[in-house]
Amino acid sequence: MKKLLNQLQDKKANQVKSLAVLIDPDKTSDLGKLMRLINLCVENKVDYLLVGGSLITNDNFSRVVSIIKSNCEIPVVIFPGNHIQIDSNADAIFLLSLISGRNPDFLIGQHVLAAPVLKKSKLEIIPMGYMLVNSGVPTSASYMSNTVPLPANKPTIAACTAMAGEMLGMQTIYLDAGSGADEPIPQKLISTVARSIEVPLVVGGGLNSISRVNKALEAGADLIVIGNAIEKEENFLIQVSDRIHSINKNLDIH
Repeated sequence: MKKLLNQLQDKKANQVKSLAVLIDPDKTSDLGKLMRLINLCVENKVDYLLVGGSLITNDNFSRVVSIIKSNCEIPVVIFPGNHIQIDSNADAIFLLSLISGRNPDFLIGQHVLAAPVLKKSKLEIIPMGYMLVNSGVPTSASYMSNTVPLPANKPTIAACTAMAGEMLGMQTIYLDAGSGADEPIPQKLISTVARSIEVPLVVGGGLNSISRVNKALEAGADLIVIGNAIEKEENFLIQVSDRIHSINKNLDIH
């Protein structure tokens, strides 16, 4: 199997869109609920399963990774909130550097603590410039990282931040409105960032309607991440999957 980063790069080059579901271990202590979600993701051909959260208050992280790996072949990518969210049973880790903020702990500090563990693991390490965007309300990510999100109405600032991340060697960029965001990232901001970088662009947060998902895809998102919206309405995953596969199918015609 190709490395996940190579997959993302190839898909971007061919304008193929991808779908990821974010699983928060804090919200999946119920085995039956987790199994239903895994099966739903398999049925709807989800491309990647992200595991992690800004704040994890139980010891469920490794258990969730293990259950997913035992019950499906969807690649598991760690989406860490801190240096202890590492499990070598996963396939890869998005090594997040919070480039939208100025807190050194989330720019490099947590990475120093994680480095020796990651070095010994077999995880594919994917450097990611992580950018929080103001969604109208404080989110867990902004609170736990003690950083100020980028202004949603200043796409040039976001674009320059993304470009700087790419120049520093980040292989992917993630625009995130935060878990449970009231508002998604504006289409203009996404499109401005997408035009400014060459690495794969990931977008998540506030994508709780098919209209919002469409706008993010049209603006240039290569990979869409959804999470909270599925907890409220499982059928939403079916709608998003159908939309993404419809886009990709139309690419094959040409």
